[in-house]
Amino acid sequence: MEEKTIRYPHPNGEITILWKPEKCIHAGICVKTLPQVYDPKGRPWITPEPASTEALIDQINHCPSGALSYELSKD
Repeated sequence: MEEKTIRYPHPNGEITILWKPEKCIHAGICVKTLPQVYDPKGRPWITPEPASTEALIDQINHCPSGALSYELSKD
């Protein structure tokens, strides 16, 4: 069975954040690093707009569980 993946596209069209809730260990690194993007109490809890593509990539690369990943646009 394939893991559930939730997609959060950035309005800039450059990047889409991918979140696999079943993999998440709730380490909180995302929230501590980019609190303007990740709000566990918010709905949706990920709003990529306030961060640059570069900041998102850097933060996602530090996710210890691999629950967060990203896709770059092909353009």
